[in-house]
Amino acid sequence: MSRIAHYPSSASLLLRIALAAMWISHGLVLKLLTFGVAGLASWLTATGLPAAMALPLIIAETLGGLLILLGWHGRWVSLALLPILLGALLIHAGNGWVFSNPNGGWEYPLFLAAMSIVHVLLGDGPLALKTEGVHA
Repeated sequence: MSRIAHYPSSASLLLRIALAAMWISHGLVLKLLTFGVAGLASWLTATGLPAAMALPLIIAETLGGLLILLGWHGRWVSLALLPILLGALLIHAGNGWVFSNPNGGWEYPLFLAAMSIVHVLLGDGPLALKTEGVHA
């Protein structure tokens, strides 16, 4: 059987970059630049959530993504952003499994929640501004 080297530091860095790209693209590009605060507020209202959550969601996702990218307490940021993913999971739960279903399915938010938990457990990896915990 061949030996495959393990690179947990590189894996955690790659995970951190991927999560950051997702949060920034959803917060800044999709929510702010595509829908706008008013459009997001309208959608939130249609799903039964308060319109007042629009701007805090945009800020949390964009700033959270930047903090994860920088590795500034990224594990804690991923943990703090988990409720947003769980909320998305609940909103999309009735739409079926695949996210390409009408109104989006629940597999994408579930996957992102799982990857956020992996980030919390694995850590920020190299090139992080502020990390905590044991490093491999």
